[in-house]
Amino acid sequence: MRLKIKKSGSYKFSKKYLGLISKSKVYDVADKTPITFAENLSSKLKNDVYLKREDMQPIFSFKIRGAYNKIANLSSQQQKMGVITASAGNHAQGVANACKKLKVPCLIVMPVTAPEIKVKSVKRFGSKVLLHGDNFDQASKKARQIARQQKLEFIEAFDDPLTIAGQGTIGKEILDENNDLDVIFVPVGGGGLLAGVGAWVAQNKKDIKIYGVEVEDSACLVEAIKSDKRVRLREVGLFADGVAVEQIGKNNFDVIRECVDGVITVSIDELCAAVKDIFEDTRVLSEPAGALALAGLKKYATKITNKRLLAISSGANVNFERLSYIVERSEVGENREKLLSIKIPERPGSFLKLCKVFGRSQITEFNYRLANKMDANVLVGIKTENEDAFKKIKTMLTKSRFKFSDLTRNQISNDHLRHMVGGHKSIISERDSERLYRCQFPVRPGALMGFLRDFGSKWNISLFHYRNLGAAFANVLIGIEDKSKSANALEKHLKSLDYSFIEETDNKAYIDFLR
Repeated sequence: MRLKIKKSGSYKFSKKYLGLISKSKVYDVADKTPITFAENLSSKLKNDVYLKREDMQPIFSFKIRGAYNKIANLSSQQQKMGVITASAGNHAQGVANACKKLKVPCLIVMPVTAPEIKVKSVKRFGSKVLLHGDNFDQASKKARQIARQQKLEFIEAFDDPLTIAGQGTIGKEILDENNDLDVIFVPVGGGGLLAGVGAWVAQNKKDIKIYGVEVEDSACLVEAIKSDKRVRLREVGLFADGVAVEQIGKNNFDVIRECVDGVITVSIDELCAAVKDIFEDTRVLSEPAGALALAGLKKYATKITNKRLLAISSGANVNFERLSYIVERSEVGENREKLLSIKIPERPGSFLKLCKVFGRSQITEFNYRLANKMDANVLVGIKTENEDAFKKIKTMLTKSRFKFSDLTRNQISNDHLRHMVGGHKSIISERDSERLYRCQFPVRPGALMGFLRDFGSKWNISLFHYRNLGAAFANVLIGIEDKSKSANALEKHLKSLDYSFIEETDNKAYIDFLR
């Protein structure tokens, strides 16, 4: 989705940032990072694509800039008392690095879901770490409570003028090196980077457009623009932990409405594809949030050619355990792998007839389980070069009289089904009494036990699939036998739990393979 912003036409809030950015003290610890021409991407997208390489900072993230600028500007008394902050990882490393440089006592509250690589990095700088809460906002509330109790200076991750100004030095560097761009794409969590870059670029080079990029499941800026005020998201996706923020910052939102042209949202699959793209052009493994701006650039570039586009590659602190998931989903994000449910007759020769339809196309998976004597559903993964190639396959399937469903964008299929195809339910006594739900919970010691304990024993679980997607969260698929007399008794119970359940009983993937 692309959402345009109706800019206010003035720089009431943004004007002060020109001076703050010029005076920022970031280069005591940060590097002036290069702009890399992405040759592979440029050829593929038919536009000139550039990457601002913040993944090359000493902490592998742009967050080193804003954190240091804020702490370096504290009074000597404030520095002596010490500081505290909350972060899912990169801001924490920036604060820890700054405090080591300036010899400032430091406590950092990180969510228990923070990637281990980031927690270890913070500790190496000598800062104390407290793990608390499942996401940034819960950690932030705890940190603010401690700040009040111990009279520590709280270092904002994004909603502070000096933090914004520190990040804004990236915009200055971009224009100093290349001011002949058409569009700059910036990742958005709380909005500090977008506000800083936007403030500098909009006031120094008005003909360059600026777009923020958000993940669909944590699009707090999009919701704020739609409502014309800051709103707090009820749920925040955790896969791109570096931008998992419930609410856009106040200072940030004021600047963004004056300086930014629009916001683009991308899926997790598109994000994974962008990680792959950065690797192919730079040999750097970006973290999901680090590739966010590029994912937005790619979406924007589908309808234009011969433009000069730049994305900020904002971080490379990827958790190693996530790589398998990123690799798996990047093909879907590139629209190069399709997942089909195909009905075939249950008789000899059916597999061969079906495979002839695919010809020399690369089959990525082929799942089958005997269901009845009449027919069977086969789950097939297939690589395609482009959409036209996929249309030809669908035409051939239709001509060969195979009924099929495209499950490529079906969340249940991608997160669960392809890993657990194994037959239909057969021993549940009451027809259609099984109901299917999906939910998400953070990965931490005892999380699964806690989930099952909270769920209780009143309803029988008839299907359960738990899949860890990395260091932050797990997707859960759960089938429940509902024999209650009241139609909404189960919903009432699920709403009483501290998880968000989404019913998928009518999901095509579930009906074909699991029910």
